Amino acid sequence: MAIKRTIGAAGNDVKRLKIHNKSDKPDNVIEKENEIYMKCEAIERELPSFLRSYFVYLKGNVLPMSRLAYLQDVRFFFDYLISNTSLTDADVPKNIKLDEIRELTSMDVNLFIDFCRKYTVDDGDKIIIYENNNKTLARKKSSVSVMFKQLYRDGFIENNITDGFDPIKVPKPGEREIKALQDDEVMIMLDAVSTGSNMTPHERKYWEKTKLRDKAILILFLTYGLRLSELQQLNISSFNFSRGEFIIYRKRGKESSMPINQSVQMTVQDYINNERSSIAEETEADEDALFLSLQGRRMTSRSIRELVKKYTAIALNTTKHNGYSPHKLRATAATSLIGRGNSIYDVQALLDHEQVTTTQLYASHKMNVKRDLVKDMEWEIERKDND
Repeated sequence: MAIKRTIGAAGNDVKRLKIHNKSDKPDNVIEKENEIYMKCEAIERELPSFLRSYFVYLKGNVLPMSRLAYLQDVRFFFDYLISNTSLTDADVPKNIKLDEIRELTSMDVNLFIDFCRKYTVDDGDKIIIYENNNKTLARKKSSVSVMFKQLYRDGFIENNITDGFDPIKVPKPGEREIKALQDDEVMIMLDAVSTGSNMTPHERKYWEKTKLRDKAILILFLTYGLRLSELQQLNISSFNFSRGEFIIYRKRGKESSMPINQSVQMTVQDYINNERSSIAEETEADEDALFLSLQGRRMTSRSIRELVKKYTAIALNTTKHNGYSPHKLRATAATSLIGRGNSIYDVQALLDHEQVTTTQLYASHKMNVKRDLVKDMEWEIERKDND
């Protein structure tokens, strides 16, 4: 099937983009993959040609989204050299010369990473302050390191300067606090999406039109621990209720069949039959999309993320800004499944963790352990009891 899209080119030139999909993947999945591919290709055209083997390395060795992130980091590094240093005479990244790259030292890269910790961008109307944590800095460092290592392997530069890059301390997986909803908080959230409780009048007015959709989204996240992209790409045709299964596409493009339990079937069918059927799809490409906005378009990742933050904020009795992301609902599913006595290896398979050690982090996480430890340490109450 051919996917058609209108894309803008230079000036007023507008071209029709066609993708001939001869695979078993749904059109929207192919289109998303192609969108990432085209973004990568566009950035590569902005960068110097001597990075060609680096581009090839990324294409063959990292996931598409990681490839895009690496390319964005390298472009940002080159922009930094142009705007914040005297290390190049270029006006755009593509014009940076190989001789200028050869002159760079480890200190130059370390100064770039330090710059990335906190910087400002003036977009004309406002000044935006960007602040990055160590995890993001480590990725930026990795992006630039791989570039320099590739240039060294290709013989474009004489020294491997990456050995002099400053280390960045990133918490080990076991050191990070796992954030997930407790079972009672899940029930509060499901009650809110079912009844509209704890909502403002404005939120409730909107909820009346989307409550079945919102509930289906939350149930799918909670039951399967889906990634945001896996849920956002779901179609009506993804579901085969007679066989009791639906198909998702993992981050490596792998097709995976998921079983449907009664709660999921009831919730999703209720949404399809009684809410989605009344929404007119905006375009032909939206006809098969499972989750639609009120405007008839496939819901974006951003809108799904905001929806989850709203309902989890109700469960946590906090502000929407402090609500949880969809990934924390994935953590909620993991801790709940393991807490119910399910095998770590079965949970690993369901959540598509590459390493069982990732799943074990959720097994070692005891939701109420801190609360239980301090329950019998009521010093002030004991003091009053002894008065």
